[in-house]
Amino acid sequence: MTCWLAISHKKALTRRTNWTSRRSRALTLVAENLTIDRGGRRVFENLSFSLDQGTALVVTGANGIGKSSLLRTLAGLVPLASGAIRLTGGDNDKPAHEHAHYFGHQDAVKPALSVLENLEFWQSYTAPAFVSGFDADLKKPIQALEFLGIGHTAHLPAAYLSAGQKRRLSLSRLLVTPRPIWLMDEPTSALDNKSEQQLLDLMNGHLASGGQIVTATHTKLALAKTQVLHLEAAKLTEQTFEETLT
Repeated sequence: MTCWLAISHKKALTRRTNWTSRRSRALTLVAENLTIDRGGRRVFENLSFSLDQGTALVVTGANGIGKSSLLRTLAGLVPLASGAIRLTGGDNDKPAHEHAHYFGHQDAVKPALSVLENLEFWQSYTAPAFVSGFDADLKKPIQALEFLGIGHTAHLPAAYLSAGQKRRLSLSRLLVTPRPIWLMDEPTSALDNKSEQQLLDLMNGHLASGGQIVTATHTKLALAKTQVLHLEAAKLTEQTFEETLT
């Protein structure tokens, strides 16, 4: 199918200034003829799209169609069978996935660590990626927790959090190490109505700051600027059938 549609804050700010001064190209995420195989099965092939700065790509389709596989591939977690992913206007020293945050189904929370310790670890583990035209605020861990309404849990073991609170803790990772691309798999899962609206405001704020979002969802998201990529089951030709067997 073919569809077009741990670094210090001071160093991070210095790199941000240097990159901004020498880059004028807008950030564009380009996927060219992507083919992905999982477990001996061809998920999709020849999938292409281009995503401009300040835009969200909403990926739709039936369960099992390959939405999560696409996100995990963009995040560098699943290898391509063929095709290429490139990012124009980014840091030439980094691949596209190092400009991205992956917000998946699992919350990636260490239950024995406190809420604040979890977030401090992620901030030290991941480096921000500042590029031209992307103007995101760098929040301290406690600021991110308070912003998402779970500041009062900062010194509790993460094991004590509810499902929705763990979801917000996972979401706070996106705020302490700014990166222009957010890869979000069913982002509203386990969130109440108030938290869901806050998430939508956060996503729209990210787009307004010059970021990009690729999100897989079954629900309609009120995002400012979107394009839709609808995945459908690929027809199994004789060639792809033989490739699957081999």
